[in-house]
Amino acid sequence: MRPQAEPGNEKKQGEPEIDTEPQPRLKLLFADDEKSLQELMRLELPRMGHEVTVCPDGTTAVAALQRNTYDCILVDLDMPGLGGIDVIAKAKQLSPETEAIVLTGKSSLETAVAALRHGAFDYLTKPCKLIDLEALLHRVAQRRELTNKYRALKQRLERIEGSSQLIGDSPGMQRVAKLIAKVAPTNSTVLILGETGTGKELVARALHDQSLRSEMPLVPVNCGALPEHLVESELFGHRKGAFTGAEEHRVGLFEVANGGTLFLDEIGELPKPMQAKLLRFLESGEIRRVGDNDSFTCDVRVICATNRRLDQMVADGEFREDLWFRVNTFEIPLPPLRERAGDIAALARHLAARFGAPAGTDDEPFSPDTLDALQQHIWPGNVRELANVIEHAMILCDDGPITPEHLPQRFGTRPLSIAASDATAGRTLRQIETQAIHDALDRHDGNKPQAVEELGISLKTLYNKLNQAASLNKSA
Repeated sequence: MRPQAEPGNEKKQGEPEIDTEPQPRLKLLFADDEKSLQELMRLELPRMGHEVTVCPDGTTAVAALQRNTYDCILVDLDMPGLGGIDVIAKAKQLSPETEAIVLTGKSSLETAVAALRHGAFDYLTKPCKLIDLEALLHRVAQRRELTNKYRALKQRLERIEGSSQLIGDSPGMQRVAKLIAKVAPTNSTVLILGETGTGKELVARALHDQSLRSEMPLVPVNCGALPEHLVESELFGHRKGAFTGAEEHRVGLFEVANGGTLFLDEIGELPKPMQAKLLRFLESGEIRRVGDNDSFTCDVRVICATNRRLDQMVADGEFREDLWFRVNTFEIPLPPLRERAGDIAALARHLAARFGAPAGTDDEPFSPDTLDALQQHIWPGNVRELANVIEHAMILCDDGPITPEHLPQRFGTRPLSIAASDATAGRTLRQIETQAIHDALDRHDGNKPQAVEELGISLKTLYNKLNQAASLNKSA
């Protein structure tokens, strides 16, 4: 039975619309045992702008699939020897991205369902019209174009975000890698603990990439950067007219992350009312947009991170105890850079490669004196501060290895860690951290933006730590 070729280009009632713009050329394989159909497709498919290989049976089609890769195959369901479903199964095995369209004289629902279950893109019943076939191939071309765009965007995003690979083989980082491998395949809520700049977002990306949700979105949210009056709208969305300025519907970040992972960085900065709403989601999986009466479910895994002591915040009444228990299902503590000095050289080389190592450096972008200075530094801003230092050095270094004079001025003849080490004995980490902040402020004449750039921390973190230090001094 042959498709009904329509004379002329007149559009008849009920027929599908065809986009008149030029469509991508598809490489097609057509298999049918009817000679009249074979001859028709040899003529009509190239007329539609596609390249076609015509096969008289399923066995010949499989042999062609083993030699070449096709964008789409069109196969008759009932052929002697290998049937259409067998050909589709072989095509999916050889090239999973190849689409399949089934042509069948049986118009029963069971036939269509069987073809779709075996991976067919769609089906047509014979006799079919050429305009229907052309419309279906147009959809195949659109799908492949969207798939290619998705891959390109994903590659660009991966280049921008960088690899989620953890750098360093110190005992602390080996333990972190083992914890990630254990919890990543689950849906458990994870709390990442660590000082500012230790790489908590990198760990969140590693958790997402090693999870079953890796093909779905990872949505990072800095809770400390969200305006307090807009936090609920940003996270859960709102309906048009829900409040002054809500001129259109807004999709919240939970919905954006549906099926994937939501990373809540600096969760300790989340306002108390929003803590209650986050707890509700973690317990029920339901969210409600601002201005909506009805809730709906979202399939989102939540990963949290903080550089603050949540247990102390609970004791001070700043963080809900029930939420702390919820987000603290599985902890991953990150060691500060000063406790993994053996990883500094590897981290520095990795960062230099990411920023584009200067010409003439061969395999080693740093001089021995430079590596020694980097390893002696106390790194109050951790890996983020190291990244800033490497970027600074590479701007100054035109060629050859990076030498100590390319480092910021604080890497003088007497490394910071040596100057500080005399005063660290018997002091707490908070006291050492506070002293490093005051030293940075002194070096920059009280200029806080310059100080935080040197320390590799945010301005908000600087104020928080200064306020904490002031509170401790008052209570002392």
